Amino acid sequence: MKKITTTLIVLLCFSNLILSQTVEVSADIRPRFEYRHGYSSLFPDDADPAAFVAQRSRLNIDYKSELLAIMISVQDVSTWGDTRQILPIDGNDSFSLFQAWAELNINKNWSTKVGRQSIAYDNERIFGGLDWAMQGRFHDAALIRYHNESFMADAGFAFSQTSQQNEGTAYNVPGFFTYKTMQYLYAKKTLENASASFLFLNTGFQKFDINDEADGVYYTQTAGTYFTFPISVVNMSGSFYYQFGKAYPLNVDLNAYEFMLEGSYKPQNTLFALGFELLSGSDQGGTDNNSFFPLYGTNHAFNGFMDYFYVGNYTNSAGLNDVYGKVVFKTGEKSNLLTSVHYFGANGDLANNADSYLGTEIDLQYTHKLMKFATLKVGYSHMFASESMSLIKEGRPNDNTNNWAWAMLVINPKLFTHSVGN
Repeated sequence: MKKITTTLIVLLCFSNLILSQTVEVSADIRPRFEYRHGYSSLFPDDADPAAFVAQRSRLNIDYKSELLAIMISVQDVSTWGDTRQILPIDGNDSFSLFQAWAELNINKNWSTKVGRQSIAYDNERIFGGLDWAMQGRFHDAALIRYHNESFMADAGFAFSQTSQQNEGTAYNVPGFFTYKTMQYLYAKKTLENASASFLFLNTGFQKFDINDEADGVYYTQTAGTYFTFPISVVNMSGSFYYQFGKAYPLNVDLNAYEFMLEGSYKPQNTLFALGFELLSGSDQGGTDNNSFFPLYGTNHAFNGFMDYFYVGNYTNSAGLNDVYGKVVFKTGEKSNLLTSVHYFGANGDLANNADSYLGTEIDLQYTHKLMKFATLKVGYSHMFASESMSLIKEGRPNDNTNNWAWAMLVINPKLFTHSVGN
């Protein structure tokens, strides 16, 4: 009996060593106050500014072992006061499943990841998690993945339907660039001080005829690269993407590009950066579509924090030439101040030969880490719009004050961690 007991104990310990596993539960609570007076678009005459507090309340459960990883993330995204007190139900439909995926590790290099997941690569220009938005961004997709020390490749696949039907696959869901089908290949090579990646993305959108009946699928293709490399003490990064196929939602021929180049230098505790980004656009009144759109990226991080361009807006537009500079000062042991300036111009020709200069935006963001799991962020932005900005913002006046201020507290503690066999 003693031998049997000893054998069982040894086998149990051995199995725990083989099947080492970790469970972690974490939270993400972030209330954000915003004052909007010309955010996203020019402020109209005779209007009042907006102010509100939005909040994300997210709970994450992560499981990891040698052969399997699972993540389940649920969240509530709401505005303070949007549900009446003592109401027995949450009538704002704010609760949702943010992520629910499983990754099977076939061997040390190959794996497959399936389910609802956030997809982010490089600087998140084309694919990003969109963490600034309270709801974030997810994809219902399947990935086949290869990773080693210096090279990785992902192949992704998605097919979307609104329900489990017996006939037909028509897909008509309102939403910005909501695809019916998606396939992509992403590969990245990392060297000692440099890296380069390649992305090919094919997105299919449901086409409808004049009677609003499903009439096939049209496709938009995006292909390009992102790269980083040093030049002496300056770190360079850049990207080039080309879009072709058919333009959403017009189903017309598309011929568009994006090009970005940035240099940054960090002596001691201060970061300096200069760069520019060109996003091709269509001529106002023209018939060709040359308007690039960065699709599923974290677009808030680019082209100014006031989100005048490409954040749920500015599709099939005159494009953008963005020349910018930024400085990040260390203001304390646990705090810093970011300052940035953007000079905006239209890439395509504007109506009536209007000046291409759209405006200048100044952004300030102060970040202070209060404790290990809590960070305070405060921001202010101001847009100095030109008359030409009215041509791309529905004719709204350009001479009103356009500014935006916000304050956000990010609380993301680890609530529970349990490891077996480590």
